[in-house]
Amino acid sequence: MLDQGLLDAVKSYSENMTRPISFVIGTGEHEKKAELVDFLNQIAGTTDKINFDAAATDDSLPSPISFKITTEGQETGIVFSGIPGGHEFTSLILAILQAGGHTLKLDESIQKMVKRIGHPLQFQTYVSLSCHNCPEVVQALNQFALLNDSISNEMIDGGLFQEQVEANNIQGVPAVFLNGKPFLNGKVDTARIIDKLQEQYPDLLSAVSEDDAEQLERQDVTVIGGGPAGVAAAIYTARKGLKVTIVADRIGGQVKDTQSIENLISVPLTTGTELSANFEKHLNEYDINIKEHVSVKELGETEDENYTIELNTGEKFETRSIILATGAQWRKLNVPGEEEYVGSGVAYCAHCDGPFFKGKKIAVVGGGNSGVEAALDLAGIVEHVTVIEFADDLKADQVLINKAQSKDNIDFITSAATKEIKATDGKVSSLIYEDRTTGETKELDLSAVFVQIGLVPNSEFVKGFVDVNRFGEIEIDEACKTDRKGIFAAGDVTTVPFKQINIAMGEGSKAALSAFEYLVMQ
Repeated sequence: MLDQGLLDAVKSYSENMTRPISFVIGTGEHEKKAELVDFLNQIAGTTDKINFDAAATDDSLPSPISFKITTEGQETGIVFSGIPGGHEFTSLILAILQAGGHTLKLDESIQKMVKRIGHPLQFQTYVSLSCHNCPEVVQALNQFALLNDSISNEMIDGGLFQEQVEANNIQGVPAVFLNGKPFLNGKVDTARIIDKLQEQYPDLLSAVSEDDAEQLERQDVTVIGGGPAGVAAAIYTARKGLKVTIVADRIGGQVKDTQSIENLISVPLTTGTELSANFEKHLNEYDINIKEHVSVKELGETEDENYTIELNTGEKFETRSIILATGAQWRKLNVPGEEEYVGSGVAYCAHCDGPFFKGKKIAVVGGGNSGVEAALDLAGIVEHVTVIEFADDLKADQVLINKAQSKDNIDFITSAATKEIKATDGKVSSLIYEDRTTGETKELDLSAVFVQIGLVPNSEFVKGFVDVNRFGEIEIDEACKTDRKGIFAAGDVTTVPFKQINIAMGEGSKAALSAFEYLVMQ
């Protein structure tokens, strides 16, 4: 089942393990049991640090094709139900390595917070092996389990447990249940998991003491945001010899979800995953304090005109200046299939992703200027574009509407409420909408859905602290200065026109130089 290259990689990774781990499989028979046993035997055969005895079963496990990871006879709280191949193979390997003593990939402040949790938390994470958003959730919750004996996580392959999927009315993955109840679904990151836990358990941070919180010395610059603008700002300020911290839910930001990038100057082709990895590698070349998987809860000001930053983990520190580079997120339809198939037919940028659907039928949801402009851009590439608008009339400028109506391969559907995006074999295949005039439900066969219903700047936490316009964009001048001394902003969260990687990196660099100039003059 596993090719030799993968097995060789497992053998190489296992050299970093400091203690052995064991697989323990569930009791009973299942048509996939032999395949799972063979899968686990192959992995265990790569090193004497991984043990597996198919005859030593555990009837407390959820199914015959469930297995758990133990370390030296002790429970880790990590269970896999199904055969974790595809994208989840990485989740399994990380679980093996981390249970075997490898360093966890969580910020120290998150680890301290998770260790303090006193509530029993039993997570069940339903996945598809073809889902590229699922592993991040599985891997985060597995690490939570390793940190706290009160926490467990079971990865469940929805393809092998259809009865559970139907019983729980699961329409997309990842779908996370906590103590038997729905908790989160769709693409989420570790910072969002922490926030959601705090919503359900407000006392999570009540036990934080001065000794518990990591004591970070006052920083010269704190960059908030890990996308192109934030990374550029952090590197530029670090190169000036300043004390720099970057705070981000994840390095790469929205770029990380882009399947292919062909417009980054000097790099003919890369992926969001590769570019994000290069961002992280470049950051690590400098003395930058990286606080990933966390979010900013509140900003404040000190008596000596410095600033305080409080994170969602309870950590608080001072900084002399701040660069806001939190980006913007595409406004979502919030319908089944949207989050699940981002990168597999659901897209938000016609410039970036349009060429991948050459000669195919697609839809653009949104009849405003951005939607009609996207349709015009795509019309020269794809076979046919259907623009879907919720309102009774298109909201775009008439000149754009006239131009679009002159195209043979663009048509319009108004008074249409998008209800669902469906997929076949992991790729978008149709869109379900309701005719708001008749109430009739209709289906469009297509290969992609471009959502163009506006952008939402990630500026909610700074409203009232710095000036924002009516769209929520942070107002800046030509040097990336906000209305508050010592606070700068860059990239898609600002009023700067055009939301592109190249532009964001340039703006981040500019904000860094402005911050340096400000600090020199203090």
